[in-house]
Amino acid sequence: MGTIEDPADDHLTVTPPKTWAVGLPAVTNALRYSLQQTSARRTALTLLNVNQTSGIDCPGCAWPEPDAKHRHRQEYCENGAKHINDEATTRRITADFFARHSVSELDGKSDYWLNQQGRLTEPMVKRPGSDHYEPIGWGEALGLLAGELARLDSPDEALFYTSGRVSNEAAFLLQLFARAYGTNNLPDCSNMCHESSGSALQETLGVGKGSVSLDDIHHADLIFVVGQNPGTNHPRMLSALEQTKRNGGHIVAVNPLPEAGLMRFKNPQRPRGVIGRGTALADQFLQIRLGGDLALFQALNLLLLQAEEDEPGSVLDHGFIDAHTTGFAEFAEHARRTDWDDVLRATGLTRDEIEQVHERVLRSRSVIVCWAMGLTQHKHGVPTIREVVNFLMLRGNIGRPGAGVCPVRGHSNVQGDRTMGIWERMPQRFLDALEREFGFTPPTRHGWDTVDSIRAMRDGRAKVFVGVAGNFVRAAPDSELTEAALRSCRLTAHVSTKLNRSHTVCGDTALILPTLGRSDRDVQGGVEQFVTVEDSMSQVHASRGRLEPASEKLLSEVAIISRLARRTLGDRVDIPWERFEADYGTIRDRISRVVPGFEDYNTRAARPGGFRLPNPVNQGVFNTPQGKAVFTRNGFEMLQAPPGHLILQTLRSHDQWNTIPYAMNDRYRGIHGGRRIVLVNPADLEALGFADGSEVDLVSVWRDGTERRAPDFRLVSYPTTLGSAAAYYPETNVLVPLDSVADISNTPTSKGIVVRLEPAGTRI
Repeated sequence: MGTIEDPADDHLTVTPPKTWAVGLPAVTNALRYSLQQTSARRTALTLLNVNQTSGIDCPGCAWPEPDAKHRHRQEYCENGAKHINDEATTRRITADFFARHSVSELDGKSDYWLNQQGRLTEPMVKRPGSDHYEPIGWGEALGLLAGELARLDSPDEALFYTSGRVSNEAAFLLQLFARAYGTNNLPDCSNMCHESSGSALQETLGVGKGSVSLDDIHHADLIFVVGQNPGTNHPRMLSALEQTKRNGGHIVAVNPLPEAGLMRFKNPQRPRGVIGRGTALADQFLQIRLGGDLALFQALNLLLLQAEEDEPGSVLDHGFIDAHTTGFAEFAEHARRTDWDDVLRATGLTRDEIEQVHERVLRSRSVIVCWAMGLTQHKHGVPTIREVVNFLMLRGNIGRPGAGVCPVRGHSNVQGDRTMGIWERMPQRFLDALEREFGFTPPTRHGWDTVDSIRAMRDGRAKVFVGVAGNFVRAAPDSELTEAALRSCRLTAHVSTKLNRSHTVCGDTALILPTLGRSDRDVQGGVEQFVTVEDSMSQVHASRGRLEPASEKLLSEVAIISRLARRTLGDRVDIPWERFEADYGTIRDRISRVVPGFEDYNTRAARPGGFRLPNPVNQGVFNTPQGKAVFTRNGFEMLQAPPGHLILQTLRSHDQWNTIPYAMNDRYRGIHGGRRIVLVNPADLEALGFADGSEVDLVSVWRDGTERRAPDFRLVSYPTTLGSAAAYYPETNVLVPLDSVADISNTPTSKGIVVRLEPAGTRI
């Protein structure tokens, strides 16, 4: 353990960005990292079981697996292999580690160093006034937390945060406990990523999820990949896109950066991916300005309306529009006022480029639009996705084979957690179902999402923070404010597998509650349990750990939540927490009577590959107030920076999972040995008077006049769009103002931050 050093950016080197993704380097990098973490035997055990029908669901992303008949024996990607073996590491953190390292010392360590220390092995407590964690028994730890919850003046002074790694069973129990306790304060990671998707899709289609299947992806005529980098964030998607191309489909990539994974894919499971050139993916690449996607789809919609006027009855799907939608006439009138000068300024594209895309659309019978945070984390993220829905509905590309909406989520069960009730604003029908099943009346007042939870802690309205999985402090915006808010709490508690920065940002009292990982065997009362997850395409399936747990002192998330609920609630409600802990099938039985689509849950979950939840959209049912899919009118919006400033997007490096870097490299972008870099177009560097390689501070500018600073970044000349910049999170989360949020969804606008560059060390 002593040989693990906290890396610096002193040895940063930059090479030209790659023009293809994966291939043999992905295999060798995955194996190298895995074998650094654990033995060859354990590596083989995890990789042969990950994403198999009777194995471990990979926590790395939410991309679905093929059906059981077509699933590959190596159904994982480079980052998935790294992630599962990062969890399977044989490195251990014991009480001696915390005796040697104070909280203050740990707070100065990097995210990389903290993660590399290994698995947590026993409950720890930092008591008021202390600067060290010390061991604590499970009974005392949960009693301490339950006692603090009991002493609050109101249940709404407690926050229960969830990350997408949590299983369906644990998520259902957590929301059940929180609501039985008396609060809807259930912020989650989705608040910071795909909340804009849910808001837009719920309003327009009546369900906040994607509508497509993996088979739809394979057989689409045309797929848009917008604001998304699948080569790094969900590499198995590349195999699906390769299948699209093999079936004759086409792909349009829309992104401010020329990402390698959008250009060419070398599939290491095919000979042409090993010794050949691989498969070209994007037939057309639109290098769009940050935030210009709304204007792009407004322009495409205008072109479709004009084409219909030129050849009535040949372009739009009037049968679908008349039977299944409302608001078309008002939308069309609004869309015809789209101004081309505005479009070209907002997108940075040429009219010819957009018209080429339009021609592709006209030649395509089925179209899918996939997107991720490049759309959702903008102030106008919700209007942008509504405009995407308008685009698809014009030609009936909703609810039929090879067509539809595809928000691609990052965490393996972030969609499942929401289905299970992890949301601060669950509809009344869900709360009524809980009441019928469990005999208590859930609170109806909406709770706080992530941004509002931080505000509540800052203002002293929330006093206890409980985080189940994740790394809240590094995922959240406005890092300094978020850290101060957490430190103002009376108690913070984190249910975790590994050490992260959130454990060093403590309330007066802080608890670390170590839990089983997805790869660990979960045995309760001598009986091996399994959990379930839901992927981005609504497929629900089982996950079974295969490794011996990192410590005999670990409890499962289900056990921790069940025991905490018993301690906190006592006999106030008649909920069989002990039975839930002993047999996860009993949890699924109760879910089947509360959550629509989960009937006969246990039987269906046990089938190879599980089952797919029904999506009403695919049956022509739109659960909106109007009873139809809704065309919307979305005003033109454009991100603009004052002279001498740039628009910054935060992004993930290739060697990174969520907030945790596995190495200091981003090989597809040509970055090696460092993370504090900012990618800027060479023309912008020249205009701003900076040179490639210069050391700068990044300073964000907010409308209230406040500024936030991220010091000591190196400028890298890079083919970004003019006027934009890109840098890695979580290092740049400090620049995202807490109040800079998307309209309607309240999602932090991490893809649209106004910044200026200053020579390193400058203070004004």
